[in-house]
Amino acid sequence: MQLDERKMKILQAIIRNYLETGEPVGSRTISKYTDLNLSSATIRNEMADLEELGYIVQPHTSAGRIPSDKGYRFYVDTMMEDKEREVEELKGMLLEKEEKMENLLKQAAKLLATSTNYATMISAPSSHHNRVKFIQLSRVDAHQLLAVVVAEGNLIKNTILPVEEELSDETLLKLNMLLNTHLNGLAIDEISLAIISVMKQQAGIHSDIIGNVIDAVADTITHEEDLEVYTSGTNNIFRYPELADQSKASELINAFEEKQVLSELIQQNLSDENETGIQVYIGNETPIQSMKDCSIITATYELGEGMKGTIGIIGPKRMDYERAVGALKHLKNQLDDIYKK
Repeated sequence: MQLDERKMKILQAIIRNYLETGEPVGSRTISKYTDLNLSSATIRNEMADLEELGYIVQPHTSAGRIPSDKGYRFYVDTMMEDKEREVEELKGMLLEKEEKMENLLKQAAKLLATSTNYATMISAPSSHHNRVKFIQLSRVDAHQLLAVVVAEGNLIKNTILPVEEELSDETLLKLNMLLNTHLNGLAIDEISLAIISVMKQQAGIHSDIIGNVIDAVADTITHEEDLEVYTSGTNNIFRYPELADQSKASELINAFEEKQVLSELIQQNLSDENETGIQVYIGNETPIQSMKDCSIITATYELGEGMKGTIGIIGPKRMDYERAVGALKHLKNQLDDIYKK
């Protein structure tokens, strides 16, 4: 017999409550624990059906119910299907979004260069100050667990964790609840030693797993991928005699081709939490040595969930600042609007 939605919610509520308290669960507890708005009598009838089907048991007369092995198995399989589906959907969305984003940003850099007659750059959005969205532990085999960590910005990190002996379904559930209860919504600098200590204490003999998952969380949140930078209008540099000198132009062209110095400028720009407006670097103020004869105007666009990117215009010190800043603001607002939809 396949469980209907109501029975599934009641079974899930029984299991979650039992895992939290270790006490048999009664109908009154379930009536407060779920959003089904059912009477205690109706819940008792549903619990009787679940008991008859073998998903829950009554440890002794007049007591509430606790999950059976069959109940745990159903809960674990259902939960794993949901989480795996969610992770796969996230991966699919990310691949599709990344492809669209790359095309959009390349086009945006080209249009900005055309409208200003300067060189331009745009970085793909990257994650900053991420928070944990959820963590899922699942069994690979008797001696390995798969830890899936999903952070804001939909960053996904899969880590294989060794275990000395196979963990029961109930233990896996408890560890998953423990991890998500304490870590969901936290940034890495908010995961204090006190929180880790409490988690390890509650995990008991499995405290080493908690430590390994914390390491995976830190790696996911702080991992810095190669920054993707799209450029356009490099040849516009030759429009300005003061930059068209062979040695100067060569240095500028190399900076655009190698992109390493552009990445450093972008990282510096993004590292300032409060800098989401327009930043103007004139001549020697420019942090890039090869661009000391230029002016650089940057703006940071934000997509939510800690995702930020930088737009930049590079031109001569005599650039039309008003027009350049106006074009940059317009593009920044467009990018903000596109990804907020």
